[in-house]
Amino acid sequence: MAKSFKEWLASDVEANRQISIRSLSEHFFFRDPVRPRYSDSSYMFSPADGVILYQREISADEPLVEIKGREYTLQQAMRNDRFRNRCLVIGIFMTSYDVHVNRVPYSGILSYQTLPPLHTLNRPMLEVEDGLMRGHGFASANAGYLFTNQRILNTVQTPRLGIEYYILQIADLDVATIQPFDLRQGRPVFQNHRFSQIRFGSQVDLIIPLSEQYEYETLIADTWHVEAGMDALIRLVPAKRHPKERRPLR
Repeated sequence: MAKSFKEWLASDVEANRQISIRSLSEHFFFRDPVRPRYSDSSYMFSPADGVILYQREISADEPLVEIKGREYTLQQAMRNDRFRNRCLVIGIFMTSYDVHVNRVPYSGILSYQTLPPLHTLNRPMLEVEDGLMRGHGFASANAGYLFTNQRILNTVQTPRLGIEYYILQIADLDVATIQPFDLRQGRPVFQNHRFSQIRFGSQVDLIIPLSEQYEYETLIADTWHVEAGMDALIRLVPAKRHPKERRPLR
């Protein structure tokens, strides 16, 4: 369940600090613990285990973060200059000590698109993880990987909410490490079920276009640690209609 970063370090990380690099790469990264499958249409759950780096409500062309004087926008994240929606974006950094299986925040119809690296090699995420582990917080100057690295953009259509939302998976230094469990496009997926895995560190952003039907109430603070399928990130609150917008009774 959600914990402050200090609490997570003390309870989850300290017990595993002595694990060798070989054990980390061959066994630890591939953990897939059994978890309860919560289902509640009033919430969106975390798609990933990790540390919340940011939670922003932004337009598609506004900066999500600034990296060494260079603005990183939602359009750049999705590699789509035609994307225009204003969205709530929650970024989750998956450390070396996290389970790397991703889960569906809200039921719907899933399609995905693989977006290759913009350079020959992915850029490493180690400096961001090192800063977090040393208690320095998220240093966006070390997050140049956000511009370049291989990613998969998952689109989930949700008829119940009347929107489609996105799960953006960003790979670490190694390429071809994002592994969907089912390669079919346009398939039904259910809340908190497993849909993919990212090996050896990564980042996952949950991108939710704003809705006329619902307001989004964030539930967990930045820098807290969350678990996929266990922690609700957002409460969906039905939007209150202005009195002039109410339909007349018949």
